Amino acid sequence: MKHFFNRRESIVTEALDGLLRTAPAGKLARLDGYPGIKVIVRADWDKAKVAVISGGGAGHEPSHAGFVGKGMLTAAVSGEIFASPSVEAVLTAIRAVTGAPGCLLVVKNYTGDRLNFGLAAEKARAEGYAVEMVIVGDDIALPDIAQPRGVAGTLFVHKIAGHVAESGADLAQVAAAAQAAAGDIVSLGMSLSTCSIPGQAHEERLGEAEGELGLGIHGEPGVERIAVQSADALIATMTERLAARLTPGAPQALLINNLGAVPPLEMSLIADAVLSSPLAAHVKLIIGPRPLMTALNMNGFSLSLITLDPAREAALLAPVDPAAWAVPVERQEIQVLPLPKGAGEAVAPAASADAALEGVLAAVCAHLIAQEAELNRLDARIGDGDTGSTVATAARAIEARLTELPLASLPATFGAMGHILGTHMGGSSGVLASIFFTAAAKALDDTADLPAALLAGLERLTFYGGATPGARTLVDALDPGLRALASEGPLGAARAARAGAEATRTMTRAMAGRAAYLSAQNLDGVADPGAVAVAGIFEVIAGHRAGAARAAS
Repeated sequence: MKHFFNRRESIVTEALDGLLRTAPAGKLARLDGYPGIKVIVRADWDKAKVAVISGGGAGHEPSHAGFVGKGMLTAAVSGEIFASPSVEAVLTAIRAVTGAPGCLLVVKNYTGDRLNFGLAAEKARAEGYAVEMVIVGDDIALPDIAQPRGVAGTLFVHKIAGHVAESGADLAQVAAAAQAAAGDIVSLGMSLSTCSIPGQAHEERLGEAEGELGLGIHGEPGVERIAVQSADALIATMTERLAARLTPGAPQALLINNLGAVPPLEMSLIADAVLSSPLAAHVKLIIGPRPLMTALNMNGFSLSLITLDPAREAALLAPVDPAAWAVPVERQEIQVLPLPKGAGEAVAPAASADAALEGVLAAVCAHLIAQEAELNRLDARIGDGDTGSTVATAARAIEARLTELPLASLPATFGAMGHILGTHMGGSSGVLASIFFTAAAKALDDTADLPAALLAGLERLTFYGGATPGARTLVDALDPGLRALASEGPLGAARAARAGAEATRTMTRAMAGRAAYLSAQNLDGVADPGAVAVAGIFEVIAGHRAGAARAAS
């Protein structure tokens, strides 16, 4: 797996410097001591209040340095990737930010962190510093384990302890609030892949159809492997286990954490699934979805909940300086506004029957739906991999409305299809398909010549879309297919369309569409997926007509 880095030995220090270079002026600084001492501190800190220190191995960004700032952490101590910082580094951080009010160490429950932070605390006490330590073990993946892992729920403790300290409370009060919070947090993670560490060989332990439930934040294996299912099914498993650990009737804050590589689109879908599940009844505040405590590039997410009381709710809602913190929002229902006047008001023609036309359309739709994966695979080689999904979406939209179409009138059917495709088929393909059928419908009102009407639709499609034969688009199949239709019939049209689609394999320069941005090397030998889809439509129509003719004879 590929990564952006210079030398493995300097990844962490360079990343921390990148954070400092992009932070607001006067807010953050680092202690001199790279590479052994990697400590980020508040540049505006005056030691007049209790300091809150946390840290751990790198690779969890924005944790921990990203949460240094007024209202949260006073300092963050970083180790190398997934490695606890040294005792000396932690002790240096304590010395740097701790005044007479003392400091609180917030530590995730991993052996290395407990030992290094713990020994540093003991040494600091021996030097006269007032130090308390709270260990967070919020992971419920292994319910019977004596030392549960500390994962993303630790952020609740950072926020609550930071707020209480900022309010001027003494060390005992800050520690008590943090300890109580740590005892009321539950977390559970899920991933579809392991993470990879820059500079190290990566070996994926999960199969193509496997995921892991209850994994840690350092790439360690999950509690169990599970089959990849729909998001709703996977999240149902997680939310059931989390809900079983909650106090009935107690309001909760929910933190939805991206473990590093889940696209924002999928994180929003995950949020919708979680907040549509029975768990949502417990949730009052929502934090995220956002990368808050990651595991490098792990394709997974975690859910954390903490029981709320008025003090904790106030602490979580209090404004802070660190931009990495996600402002909590209250759970609310989706607001739906009426469509503007005129939208959706077009009067649809009355449904009517034509068994032959219905059979052709049904066969074409079934073919395009069946070809979804193959067309996506083909498009992934030269585009964004969505041609199959786009045409399958269009086919499903037509298929679902077959009985509502005015099939007895071909012009009306074409017009209705143009409306459906313009509404339900995404991207430029949907607009072009709508233009094609809308123009063909208009032409059919003026002439009964179907091939001529379809060519009129093609003329409008090429006028607005800009693609002509040779541009390496669906037009390379559509144009010859339609031109052969009048003289050679459906079978000849299918042959011409297929030949046009195959010709795109040797076209090493695209003149339209996303393929226009690719080099000849990327395009050579790969057929245009839109042209392949069009050729398939012609072939299905020809096969259906031939079958109907045989049945009639």
